[in-house]
Amino acid sequence: MDMTRNDSPKPNNFIHQIIEDDLSKGLNDGQVVTRFPPEPNGYLHIGHAKSICLNFGTALRFNGRCQLRFDDTNPEKESQEYIDSIIEDVRWLGFEWSGEVRYTSDYFEQLYAWAIHLINEGKAYVDSLSAHEMREFRGTLTEPGKNSPYRERSIEENLALFEKMRNGDFSEGECALRAKIDMAAPNMNMRDPVIYRVRHAHHHQSGDKWCIYPSYDFAHGQSDAIEGVTHSICTLEFEDHRPLYDWFIENLPVPVKPRQYEFARLNLNYTITSKRKLKLLVDEGHVNGWNDPRMPTISGMRRRGFTPASIRNFCDMIGVTRSNGTVDMGMLEAAIRDDLDANAPRAMCVIDPIKVTISNLAEGEQEWFELPAHPKDESMGLRKVPFTRNLLIEREDFAEEKPKKWKRLAPGDAVRLRGAYVITCNEVIKNEQGEVVELICSYDAATKGENPTGYKPNGVIHWVSADNSVACEVRLYDRLFTEANPDADKNRDFHEFLNPESLKVMVNARAEIGLKHAVAESRYQFERNGYFCVDPDSSEQHLIFNRTVTLRDSWAKIQAK
Repeated sequence: MDMTRNDSPKPNNFIHQIIEDDLSKGLNDGQVVTRFPPEPNGYLHIGHAKSICLNFGTALRFNGRCQLRFDDTNPEKESQEYIDSIIEDVRWLGFEWSGEVRYTSDYFEQLYAWAIHLINEGKAYVDSLSAHEMREFRGTLTEPGKNSPYRERSIEENLALFEKMRNGDFSEGECALRAKIDMAAPNMNMRDPVIYRVRHAHHHQSGDKWCIYPSYDFAHGQSDAIEGVTHSICTLEFEDHRPLYDWFIENLPVPVKPRQYEFARLNLNYTITSKRKLKLLVDEGHVNGWNDPRMPTISGMRRRGFTPASIRNFCDMIGVTRSNGTVDMGMLEAAIRDDLDANAPRAMCVIDPIKVTISNLAEGEQEWFELPAHPKDESMGLRKVPFTRNLLIEREDFAEEKPKKWKRLAPGDAVRLRGAYVITCNEVIKNEQGEVVELICSYDAATKGENPTGYKPNGVIHWVSADNSVACEVRLYDRLFTEANPDADKNRDFHEFLNPESLKVMVNARAEIGLKHAVAESRYQFERNGYFCVDPDSSEQHLIFNRTVTLRDSWAKIQAK
């Protein structure tokens, strides 16, 4: 997405209103600079997509710039794999950042110098309390904390100790650099927060140069200032951190003074977005990697068949507010249905096939039918499907004993094959176990494009030629959890709510022959079945389709029963 142009304005949200007010006052020299600052400790999920759309979209709206910066201050949990995936996800969503990719680690020398500045100002000290003792001294929400016995170390002693920390003379947890603010502050974040800690860990960018790393709270605002960020937009859980963000900005000689603004994060039902818990699902084998189509990660949604436009539209639909709430999964599914309904070509695929033999059609005889690739978009052209003696229909489209209002095939009944002839079921063949394995039917040659005379078909069903179609594997994905909020009950583990029916693999499916060369990530509406996407692991020898979403919200109907 071109970040140098201003698309037609989107409806205002409160962040945009703040920016418009700032610009009207001439603040920030009329510049708008935002940033997207992911921590490279996991794959991005749908909640990050909202933040990406807000930060990049805001810069786009105000002819500003948005920067991509990795807040890489915790090397033990970070990796190049996560960095690469985040870069790919941002670009896939349609956005491009201003300048080069940035890293907080690019600023480690400057952050270290600013930490020394705080020590020299008497506003930071090296504390030798253990982590456990720090927690005890911190107090509670109703009781003030207590000053550390090391709080009044001299500036000279603190400088010497901090240098020893950098030189690797201390083990992890032996000491930490803390800001000297107020141990009685009502806001717990202001009770002498840790700003540097010892970590003997290899860093994916800086290697082994450092054995001390800044805290997120210390690094975040200062990195914003170094980059000239004007509006630092983050989620509501950082609201209580804003006084600390401002304290560092006010007490350091930073080049500019960004402001932090918070919005409500995206909470989506029937899923979780904790990266720690998502990593557990991956590590424990409940899903097949971070890009499993059941995962709420952007890469998982991409593999499932979601489009960048559908995700951006979904983020527009839910809006930007300061009120926390939960968005129904049905809204996300509606966004992709709307997109694919307009843009996905149609095809027929029989997922659970039963054989149909057309008794009055000779073996080897074949007739080609031309069907629209899209019923509402002639520009997509036509597709050709062969009608042969041996066909396949869905097993669920036949009932030996039909229920009331049955609109599909049954013994003695007729149905129309979509785009082709009307057929009548004359005989049912079963195996030794009593299972239906074949239907002997006849076709009415007078019903090509015409209604039959003297009888009425019982409905319309899809089909493919058994003789001239392509074998494929179809993966039917559903919601990963059975509970709307799998994290709601703190007395129960979220694993208990994993949906055992979240994936069904159909290995005997057959699709119309025109899909033989379908490429990865191409999307189709399988008529009467839903929307499907070609899996990246697919090949002409082993074609794999992932179900993106059903044609209608079948989940809501199931839950209502």
